[in-house]
Amino acid sequence: MKAAGGSARTRLRDRVAASDPGLLRLTAGLRTVGAIALTLGVLAAFGVDVKHLVAGAMVAMVATFAIREKEPVPQAVTLALGLPVALASVSLSTVLTSRVVLGDAFFVVLIFCAVFVRRFGDRGTALGLIGFQVYFVSLFVGAKVSGLPGLWAAIAVAFASSAVVRFGVVPATPARILRLLRQAFRARLAQLIATQIELLDAGPDAIDKTLERLRDGTARLHETALLIQSRLEEGTPDASTARLVQRRIADAEIAAERLGLLLLTARSAERADTLTLHLPGAPAPSVGHSPAPGEATERLRRDLTALRVLVLRPPAEARGTALSHLRNRLLGYRDEENLPEATAAVQDVFRGIGETARAVMGLRIALDGPQDESDDSPATARSREELDAEDAAIDAGEEAAPPQEQTGLRRPTTRAAVQVAVGSSLAIVGGEFLSTQRWYWAVLTCWIVFINTASTGEILVKGYRRLLGTVLGVVAGIVLAGLVGNHTWTAFGLVLVLIFAMFYTAPLSYTLLSFFVTAMLGLLYTLLHTYSMSVLLLRVEETALGAACGIVAAALVLPIRTHRRTNELLGTVLERLTEVTEGAVDQLSGGPAADLLDKARELDQALGDLRGATQPLTHPITPLRARRDTAQYVVALLETCAYHARSLAATAELLPTHPSIAADPRLRGAVRRTVRNIEAITARLADDDAGTEVETGPSIASLLEPDAAGVPRYGRITGRVLRHLERLDEAVVGLARPLGVPVRAPQR
Repeated sequence: MKAAGGSARTRLRDRVAASDPGLLRLTAGLRTVGAIALTLGVLAAFGVDVKHLVAGAMVAMVATFAIREKEPVPQAVTLALGLPVALASVSLSTVLTSRVVLGDAFFVVLIFCAVFVRRFGDRGTALGLIGFQVYFVSLFVGAKVSGLPGLWAAIAVAFASSAVVRFGVVPATPARILRLLRQAFRARLAQLIATQIELLDAGPDAIDKTLERLRDGTARLHETALLIQSRLEEGTPDASTARLVQRRIADAEIAAERLGLLLLTARSAERADTLTLHLPGAPAPSVGHSPAPGEATERLRRDLTALRVLVLRPPAEARGTALSHLRNRLLGYRDEENLPEATAAVQDVFRGIGETARAVMGLRIALDGPQDESDDSPATARSREELDAEDAAIDAGEEAAPPQEQTGLRRPTTRAAVQVAVGSSLAIVGGEFLSTQRWYWAVLTCWIVFINTASTGEILVKGYRRLLGTVLGVVAGIVLAGLVGNHTWTAFGLVLVLIFAMFYTAPLSYTLLSFFVTAMLGLLYTLLHTYSMSVLLLRVEETALGAACGIVAAALVLPIRTHRRTNELLGTVLERLTEVTEGAVDQLSGGPAADLLDKARELDQALGDLRGATQPLTHPITPLRARRDTAQYVVALLETCAYHARSLAATAELLPTHPSIAADPRLRGAVRRTVRNIEAITARLADDDAGTEVETGPSIASLLEPDAAGVPRYGRITGRVLRHLERLDEAVVGLARPLGVPVRAPQR
């Protein structure tokens, strides 16, 4: 029973880890709720009134979520600097309340500065956010000059409570977060393998749903890999360790995705297209036949299950058990040992299982340290020797040159500061017409729709989501206010629940965030005895006005059109793709070693930026269906290109240490046309009048055909590289058509 209970706890832990990588959302929710609860407890002990309780709770929330640095010392410094900023902000707000014109003018200047200082990184962003939000808190509670000492005390208690909870109650060091992210990666990798097992057995009626789960699992695994990459610098003791973990994470991700493609190929009549794993709604391959005769299928199912167990099981449990023998058998497939009698496609799946098992072992060594080797088979020993040689070859590398910053109005923070200042001015004027007491809701909405957005389309979508969440939140606020009545502490308890839900769901849905915020505000109005139906309806009107002002300012003042921004980001992705592909092929052709890990990471980051920028185009409410489909198709093609580029980079990284991989100068010519085509597309994106064309020609697959005697022209590794180049070349040509770049066939 104890073992069973432990297993149940492990499964629950893995599910939580997979659903919330690094427990980042849980930590944010607990910290915020804890800081508010502690603030309320301290203030209540001194018998302060409800107005100061509400002010303290709101400031505690701001002081907690505004801090974004990853290490404790910078967090403490920013929190300490935030206190005088908050005190100055609330004092100026209170003093200027009676001077309408001067107060409004200062508010606009404050908003401009709060956005402008974002150029100074996380600390500038946090201090600007604290200054703006505390000014808003003062307006919300109706602060008076006579009550300033009490507000100062409440703010000081709020900051102190935030510090106690952050550093004492819910600490989160970079090393701990990275450890939790690694656990999430393992859990999501195991979930992806479980879906691959489902794919093995899926019939024609279930293949579409299974394939959709496979796409989702592949995307979630990649998301976790990117989160780990963003935390490596702070969470590891040195650069070499960071590069080692980054390498092993990339190996495991690539091996798992390749295994899914091999399974798709084994289930279909032809080689599966990589695009199938990245394009939502892509047609599933035909699965009218079984992947192999019964014995091979059962063996595949058993070995995939064993692979999943290897991912999840602690390394200590593998010693002297059947698990170590399973690991040995799976790694044997890499050396063509014990391959069953089956079709070539099915045998490739077994080889893919062996490669994934090797990646899992490398991940174990990188994350958990040296393993027991007493039960190693010769195949396992060879894999371990390869991993040790690779580990020894990894060094810190050279730091990349910092990107050249834009200046003046071209700088994103300057442009956004001007836009939000203009939008806020419009919101103040319009808000005053709606309500001389609650006009600040329009300003708050205008401010928020500009945060973390960079184009008119992004602001439009964010404004729509905030308005929808606000309308739904008003309904919830009416219900909750009626249930709570005059029970002060019941209302505060519900406020804490709503705040936790707000921060836990914030990264998942901005609509949900707005819903919980509005429902919480209904309770706060109840506590301040200012609640009424008209107040909540006024919030909807002010929210709509603020969103409209933000959209107008974004469209008319230094606008960045969605089309222009996506083209700029698309050009960046193509540049990074060229760097990774050329660097990998050059190294595989015998050229000098390059820093391919960092180049691949930059490609992933650029693709992530593009994916976010295309959200206005792919949003379900967009009326431009054809444009939405085109954007989804282009992003899916780029994700396909990135997968093949990462695979090429990973293979090239093995070259100095892997005995079965040798440089092949013939590879150099295979990528030239692809690079020229990428450059042609980039030139057309930069200038619509550029007379560039994409060239097609004999497929790289023709290089893979055996010679006249039927003997393969290349070894297995070189053949795999050529197949990646072939798919990359096809995807680049596929990009040309939706982007309006002419395609020229070769002249005969």
